[in-house]
Amino acid sequence: MSSNDESDTDVDGCNNDEGIVEEEALAQNSSIDMTALNNGNCNVSDLDSSSLSESDTSMLEMIMTKDVSSGSEVFNTYGILGNAALLHRYGFTEQDNSYDIVNIDMELVIQWCSSVFSDRHSRARVSLWRRLGYSVCGSQDSDYFEISFDGEPQIELLSLLHIMLLPDNAYHKLDLSVSVAGNYDESNGTTLLNGDIFPSKAFNMNNKSLLPKKVCDALLSLSDMRESLYGLKSIEDDIEALGRCSLIRERKLYHSLMLRINERKILQRLRNYASQPFKNKITNHGSPRKKLKRTTKKTS
Repeated sequence: MSSNDESDTDVDGCNNDEGIVEEEALAQNSSIDMTALNNGNCNVSDLDSSSLSESDTSMLEMIMTKDVSSGSEVFNTYGILGNAALLHRYGFTEQDNSYDIVNIDMELVIQWCSSVFSDRHSRARVSLWRRLGYSVCGSQDSDYFEISFDGEPQIELLSLLHIMLLPDNAYHKLDLSVSVAGNYDESNGTTLLNGDIFPSKAFNMNNKSLLPKKVCDALLSLSDMRESLYGLKSIEDDIEALGRCSLIRERKLYHSLMLRINERKILQRLRNYASQPFKNKITNHGSPRKKLKRTTKKTS
């Protein structure tokens, strides 16, 4: 509705108590010559767009993205969106939405690091991480990392956690290396510095054998911190509440619970990702590339 309209039932200055607009009235408002269109004598792009008044709320224009035969059924897609975006934009959710993600704010990661080390330690490690070319997802409100539907964290998060957990001597050597010339090899998916290997942007997410136990423990801590944002009720409590909820009478509560449950399931998968058996950290003894190949798992 335009800002000039006084009510939902006021169309072109005529009050319609039934809220219904006659098809003939719609046809009169349209300046499109449908006969010309059907005969192929006119293209929609050639029509005078000014003929459709921006304040005319009785007209909705939809533009096709591909050629469609006359009489075919057409669809309007909401796009590839997770439940958080669907609920925010359109007011509904989908069960087991494969495009669902969970955000872990950078602030939460720094909070975890500062609780283990210090604020100065956190700032220095984040600074080095950025100088290595990493960045986070961002919005107007915050910077964050994404956890996928399968519970896999962004490689940027794994790299940041590894840098935060590097021993001081390894950190200073890497800091010096980056400052002088850089020691980064993206081809094998890792950055190698005097025996310390941490994943790069080309890292295969299935190759969790490269993740040290400390990084996996950090992921578990972050998942617990993120989980705490949902309050004291467990995911089982949410599932039980959803079962009692009416989609018709309690639509908002229903979709809110659906979003919470799906996000908490992703956090469970993140815990599984971090808890599965992994090998000891690979060190640079001879041929690191060969060791990397042997420890890379192939998935079908």
